[in-house]
Amino acid sequence: MQAKKHLKVNDQVEVITGKDNGRVGKIIKVNSKDDNVIVEKLNMIKRHTKPSQMNQQGGIIEKEAAIHISNLMLICPKCSKTVRVGKKILEDGTKVRTCKKCNESVDA
Repeated sequence: MQAKKHLKVNDQVEVITGKDNGRVGKIIKVNSKDDNVIVEKLNMIKRHTKPSQMNQQGGIIEKEAAIHISNLMLICPKCSKTVRVGKKILEDGTKVRTCKKCNESVDA
């Protein structure tokens, strides 16, 4: 059984370790099976491709590679700091993610 992830698509995150340390971006895709995420314009790699039906030109393509979820921290939209994420159940029974620093809801 896999643990629930603290990051979701469209979250603003900061890289806390690795070659892109300190850079900020938005999550495009979450792969919960491998605990990896793809962040917009971070961890860029180059791929050499042959010409094909889809890509007539071929050549060197730059694209984002996956980053492990443990190397990222969420940026709270309210206090604009990197924070740990807590979970809270509201009176109406819905679960929300909360900022551990300002205790505000992270979910829109």
